[in-house]
Amino acid sequence: MKKQHYILFFLTALMSIPSAWSNTITVCASCPIKTIQEAIQQASEGDTILVKKGIYKEANLKIDKSITLIGEGLPTIDGEAKGEIITIEADNVTLDGFKIINVGVSYTTDYAAVRIVNSKGFIIQNLELEKLFFGIYLQKSNNGKVLNNKVKGEAVTEFTSGNAIHLWYCKNVEVRGNDVRKVRDGIYLEFSDNITITDNFSVNNVRYGLHFMFSNNNTVNNNVFETNGAGIALMFSKFMEVKNNVIKKNWGSAAYGLLLKEVNDANLKNNIFIENTVGITVEGSNRLVYSNNDFTSNGYAIRVKGACYENHIVDNNFLYNSFDISYNGRINDNKFNNNFWSNYTGYDLDKDGIGDVPYRPVKLFSYIVNRTPETIILLRSLFIDLIDFSEKVSPVFTPDDLMDDNPRMKRIEHDRN
Repeated sequence: MKKQHYILFFLTALMSIPSAWSNTITVCASCPIKTIQEAIQQASEGDTILVKKGIYKEANLKIDKSITLIGEGLPTIDGEAKGEIITIEADNVTLDGFKIINVGVSYTTDYAAVRIVNSKGFIIQNLELEKLFFGIYLQKSNNGKVLNNKVKGEAVTEFTSGNAIHLWYCKNVEVRGNDVRKVRDGIYLEFSDNITITDNFSVNNVRYGLHFMFSNNNTVNNNVFETNGAGIALMFSKFMEVKNNVIKKNWGSAAYGLLLKEVNDANLKNNIFIENTVGITVEGSNRLVYSNNDFTSNGYAIRVKGACYENHIVDNNFLYNSFDISYNGRINDNKFNNNFWSNYTGYDLDKDGIGDVPYRPVKLFSYIVNRTPETIILLRSLFIDLIDFSEKVSPVFTPDDLMDDNPRMKRIEHDRN
């Protein structure tokens, strides 16, 4: 009786380990199983499907069981523009190592190369997606990873294209090491919380490199956003950290490196803003800390449109921008301190590294340009220098208390490790 008890216990424990019963199903042109669809149908929970190198013309593949689908030698799945290509509707699915092309295009349905629906524990990695509408679309899915994928679209306008990596109502997802180009938005989050976006390249996208809507407690770290319609748009969100990113060459009449609209309680640290029309545009955002950032050769470094309170701008470098700070109105509730301003011409008699004369970073001319953009053609004229000087001496149109009381005399060397 005791021996039977041990045998029963052993069998129960063994059955509780899926890998003990898992199989590997191989797919190739000369194999018994020649299509991915057939392999998925035959697979059981915990099985691995190994797809050999080749071209597989298949669409509307539905994964509704916990399996691992691995490509060997980057096999191509060609959807032939018939609609969605892969839909994952199970937990603990891994999709790894495929080239996926020819997603269907529809203006009523958001077809994607890979869609994950109501899933958790997923890993989507090492994919190359081309000729797509949407790339990787996460829908109400949690606790997963999107790693080291390359997504390349052919977007010309934002109305005829989708997003590379799209998260809708998701939580606890890691988006890391992806390269996304020529789509509408490189990475898009809506109603998605506790997302980490790290080590991604988002380049040449039509609208935004990264776009947040109603998404909280997210981290954006060590990414590059370059030559997009605009770099990053953070909207109607709170409790975020944006650090160690390079945001550059986002040029255009409505372009900016970073948009902050209705954003509260965020930390922006150690970022590089270089050669953007506007480094940061901020509106209706409060309790933000801008620290240890470099603003270099932008049209505007920071453009404050209004309703921004209790923000701290400290220990930043403002280098050779046309306008360091643009400000609407005469009310200021934000603190500027210990920044380096390349336009500062004060002195340091006690040699403590801090200027003895406070610096007023808002030029009257920026106030004029905000109201009459055509006046920008006067930017380098002597007349403009004179009116800016008069405004610094006796502020009338700009906040008289908007100043850096402790301007640095030397550029700050930031540790970006």
